[in-house]
Amino acid sequence: MARRHVGTPGRLPGHRGPAPPARAGPPYRPAPVRHGRDKPSGNRKPGCASPPADVTLTKAVERPIWSEMDQNGRPVAGDAPALRSDLPVGTPRWATRRAQWFALGLTDADLAKPKIAVVNSSSGLAPCFSHLDPIAAEVKRSIEAAGGVAFEIRTVAPTDFLMSRGGRGGYVLSGRDLLAADIEAVVEGARLDGMVCLASCDKTTPGQLMAAARIDVPTLILPCGYQSHGTLDDGEPVDIEEVFLKSNHLNFGGVTLEDLCRMTERAITSPGVCSGMGTANSMHIVAEALGMTLPGTTPVRANSERMWRAVRASGEAIVTAVLAGRRPRTILTPDAFANAVMTALAISGSINTVKHLQAIAREAGLDLDVYALFERYADTIRPLAAVRPNGPDPIERFEDAGGALAVLKRLGDRLIGSAATITGETMAERVARAEVRDPAVIRPLSDPYCDHPTIVVVRGTLAPGAGIVKLSADEDRPMTFDGPARVFDDPAAAIAAIESGRVRPGDVLVLRGLGPIGTPGMGMASQPVFALDGAGLTGKVAVITDGQLSGLVNKGIVVGEVSPEGALPGPLGVVADGDRIAIDLRARRVDLLVDPAELERRIREREPHRTPGDSSSWLSVYARSVEPLARGATLRGNDLPTS
Repeated sequence: MARRHVGTPGRLPGHRGPAPPARAGPPYRPAPVRHGRDKPSGNRKPGCASPPADVTLTKAVERPIWSEMDQNGRPVAGDAPALRSDLPVGTPRWATRRAQWFALGLTDADLAKPKIAVVNSSSGLAPCFSHLDPIAAEVKRSIEAAGGVAFEIRTVAPTDFLMSRGGRGGYVLSGRDLLAADIEAVVEGARLDGMVCLASCDKTTPGQLMAAARIDVPTLILPCGYQSHGTLDDGEPVDIEEVFLKSNHLNFGGVTLEDLCRMTERAITSPGVCSGMGTANSMHIVAEALGMTLPGTTPVRANSERMWRAVRASGEAIVTAVLAGRRPRTILTPDAFANAVMTALAISGSINTVKHLQAIAREAGLDLDVYALFERYADTIRPLAAVRPNGPDPIERFEDAGGALAVLKRLGDRLIGSAATITGETMAERVARAEVRDPAVIRPLSDPYCDHPTIVVVRGTLAPGAGIVKLSADEDRPMTFDGPARVFDDPAAAIAAIESGRVRPGDVLVLRGLGPIGTPGMGMASQPVFALDGAGLTGKVAVITDGQLSGLVNKGIVVGEVSPEGALPGPLGVVADGDRIAIDLRARRVDLLVDPAELERRIREREPHRTPGDSSSWLSVYARSVEPLARGATLRGNDLPTS
């Protein structure tokens, strides 16, 4: 049980008058708080946590406890660096805060220390978040052992498989931005000095990075691991990806209900995020490539000793970063984003990394086109790893081969080694210690898994802003497709048409109205893709959509996240049944084969999309604020009319 630390009212540091009189009546007993089992007192130096074997930290600057005040009531203590959380002694905010924090068991000594938020998206809804509370407690102990004070804060916890049920799936992507606002409201409102963010499901990591870039306080992203999977009676492995895929085969006779139930019971055998190279693991790795994690910590098995070593090292790392002034905007530079894009391509990561990186860049104040970066590096960076569902290797084998740090090392002189990191070392210094432990799993640049990129940005008359195609690293797919459009405005209608046989080989299924504004919040387009697979139409029917695809979706020819989305003026919103669509992945084009004058007329005469103007729901607020997808779908406002 955590020890309670009670602040004793009395003489302030530097107080020159008499001590205040003793309190009459029974002593005040604050409620128990969890501020660490072994909380140091006084001037304890940071550095008590044991770092992972492959982590080297810069020694923290000691910040002495203040004992004198200057004429303005500011602490005076040698060369101690100022903290943004410091308050002038005797002011109303100082007094009320001191009262609040003394009631929590803090002392004057604590008030002089770096004050660190432990950002926890713990939730009982999903295994992605179910193990985070013990991690948060250990992070707090680590921070306190390193000479800081830790405050746990909670945020929304978006998860695709559960929160896509309501609002046409709109609460999932919009939850990313709500999470970022959660963090901003507390960390910026309280003017805390730094934060450790517990990264879990796929929207938490980008939301945390967006908040870090926005408020620009020293931040450490702490990946909390992926779940383990089970096996079926025949010894075949089964994971959440298999459940997701096969559940859409049920109506086509590809699986029985009994089989499906057995799969659901065995797919997940531990807490953590989805075990494949979906969006969650991709974003954890991307965070490391950006320099925002401890080195060598992604991907990682949830609750493994390796994960716990990073947890125990997090306190010294963040206290050091705060005292050294390592703010996110000094790390999240164009060079860092170039490294992240190259890494996403090298691991054959989720297509969702594109919009999330674009959103993070926007929050960092960068005039950076992440889509263009993916286009540029796709010509030279091929997949060096092929993790399920993008290839044959399980994520465990990739981790054991060296994980993200080994991939960064494989980038060689392509890597921008001068990029900064949260631990104070350069990216070149990090990768110098890296080891590729299995060259068959993490290959050299000269011997990639395939000779084509697996994240392909396409443009053309149907997607002048961009669209994204995900290809596999270990299978050949048609690189061209030409067929008539079959247009649907919601996934249920598309699935019904597939099940009834109204979608035929050679068709291009167009699914629109699922963009950030149209849903609003961005709807999921994954189920129609898997329904096509269940109907035996993978590769025989192409898909065009402005919706979001799970990072586990990797079937057929699917052009996702088309921009401009259907709700905005542009070609997608005016596609008609029977219009011919041509896809050429080698040329990276997707074109609507309609006379330009006719296309312009349709766009001009189309009734504009109107967002709800009389609702206070979160999704209505989101729709009136969200930017287009090509700019990361951040909440910076749009000029769409409201009803």
